[in-house]
Amino acid sequence: MIYLAPIQGLTDRIYRNLFPVYFKGVDVAIAPFISSVRKMKPATNLLKELHPGKNTGIPTIPQITSSNPDDFIKLSNALYDIGCGTVNWNLGCPFRLVVKKGRGAGMLCYPDRVESFLEKTMPAIKPNLSIKLRIGLRYSDDILTLIPIFNRFPLTELIIHPRTAEQMYDGDVDLAIFQQCLGLSKHRVVYNGDIDSVEKFKMLARRFGSIDRWMIGRGLIANPFLAEEIKFQTEKPYAEKSKILRDFHDNLFAEYDKVLSGPAHIVNKMKEIWTYFGGFLHDREKIRKKINKIHHRDNYLDIVNKIFQETQVSERESGE
Repeated sequence: MIYLAPIQGLTDRIYRNLFPVYFKGVDVAIAPFISSVRKMKPATNLLKELHPGKNTGIPTIPQITSSNPDDFIKLSNALYDIGCGTVNWNLGCPFRLVVKKGRGAGMLCYPDRVESFLEKTMPAIKPNLSIKLRIGLRYSDDILTLIPIFNRFPLTELIIHPRTAEQMYDGDVDLAIFQQCLGLSKHRVVYNGDIDSVEKFKMLARRFGSIDRWMIGRGLIANPFLAEEIKFQTEKPYAEKSKILRDFHDNLFAEYDKVLSGPAHIVNKMKEIWTYFGGFLHDREKIRKKINKIHHRDNYLDIVNKIFQETQVSERESGE
C-alpha cells in the first residue's frame, strides 16, 4: 500500500484530485496539516476543503497539528461529522515556527505532554487516530521513549520518518532506529522517507520485510509514475511519461487559475510545484532555474511550452 505524503503548499485538494486521473499506484493520502484553533467555526473553509465530497481523487485522511487537547477534540469531531473516519496527529513537522509553538516535532522531546494529550483526546474523539512523526527533535532516540506510550492507546498506525526535526530533509535517514521502532511498536508502522526510486524502495523492502505500507512525498512529486513503477514493475517510455506529465501540468494550471486571484499568484504556485516537479526530465536542473526566473503568467506558459517541446524533440533525436 502506498501513501502520498503531506507536503504543505503542494499536495492540496486540487493536486490530490487530479493525480489519479494520470497516475496509478497511490492508495491513500494524508492531507497537509491544519492547525486546531479555539475559535474555529464548523463551516470554516478548511473543513470544506477536506470534505470527502470534494476529495474525489485519492482517499484522504486529514492531518492536524495541535498541542491543545480541547482544540484537537473539537476539530477532530468536526471532521468526523463531515465524513472523515480517521484523522492524523502531526508530530513530525520540523519547521521552526511550528516547533516554537510546541506543535509538530516540537512535542517529541516531551513524552509527558504527549501522554497527557492522548489520555485526554482518545476517549473524546469520534474518528480513529493515526500519528505521523519523526524520530526526535534533536536526538534520534526520542521516539524510543514515545512508543511505549503509544502502545497504551488504540491508534490505527504510526507513520515514521526516521530523521530528526533538526535534520529537516538533509542527511541520512536512521534505519537502525527505525528497526528498533518496529520491534517496540504494537501498532502497524508505515515507513516514510527518501523513497525516490524503485531501487531505493527494493532496498528498504528487503531490509524491512514486515512493512507493507509506504509513504512517499518528494519522490512522487518528482516522478509521479513512481508508485506504479514500484507496484507493477513496469516503466513507460520517456516520451510517453513527459506527455502525460504535460497533460497533468496543464490541468493543474487550469484548476489553480480558477481559484487563485491575480497572475502573480498562479505563477508563484506553479514555481512552488516545480521545486520537485518533473524530476525525471532531462536537464531537470536547467528547467528549474529557468522557471525560477519567471515572474509573469504569459512568460511562464511560453517557457513551459518550450520545455515540453524540447523534451519531445530530444527524445525523437535520441531514438534516431
